[in-house]
Amino acid sequence: MSELTGLEALKREAAVRAAALVQSGMRVGLGTGSTAKYAIEEIGRRLASGELTGIVGVATSEASDVLARQVGIPVEPLDPRPLDIAIDGADEIDPDLNLIKGLGGALLREKLTEVQARRFIVIADHTKIVLRLGEKAPLPIEIARFGFLSTIERLRTLCPGGRLRQPGAQPYLTDNGNYIFDAQLPTSGDVLALERTLKGTLGVIETGFFLGMAERAFVAGLDGVRELVRQD
Repeated sequence: MSELTGLEALKREAAVRAAALVQSGMRVGLGTGSTAKYAIEEIGRRLASGELTGIVGVATSEASDVLARQVGIPVEPLDPRPLDIAIDGADEIDPDLNLIKGLGGALLREKLTEVQARRFIVIADHTKIVLRLGEKAPLPIEIARFGFLSTIERLRTLCPGGRLRQPGAQPYLTDNGNYIFDAQLPTSGDVLALERTLKGTLGVIETGFFLGMAERAFVAGLDGVRELVRQD
């Protein structure tokens, strides 16, 4: 592995701190994205060195599944059994450790996996810290392909703006074969109420709100890694 510098090195340090919480015999939710990959690599290193045994991973995306197998982590599909721990990144983190996730496109699988974890640990860099959700990032909303234009019209009555994610000639497709609408959030209001309303909107499959799920976050900054803990 090439030597990392600057913020990337700190992101890896945050991932290593989170991966240190993994113990032998655990079922582990494996996140998706540039920071989560460092956690997967660290768990694989600990397995290879004999520090860990009996680990089973549940991947939140096809990319994470491939990486986990490459570094020697056995991977199983998600089933009803609880996970001992899940480790993943975030696109925004508010003071209560509520999150926006999904800029990487894996929000549905991430939420399905991480909601079953006894402990959900977030790793991120300091640019993801915000005072309110939606301050920097859009809210990814996974929507059905059928009738997607009608769904978007319904969403535009709830959010002040947004666009269908379309990096090229065709709309972005999730691992589940759905589209993503990146919504601009209102500058004020109750995110819990908005989440309920969005989830009740016809055509919406899931949102990138991860509210009340994270136990703690390891946040990499230029002055090191801070540990934030949700206050219940």
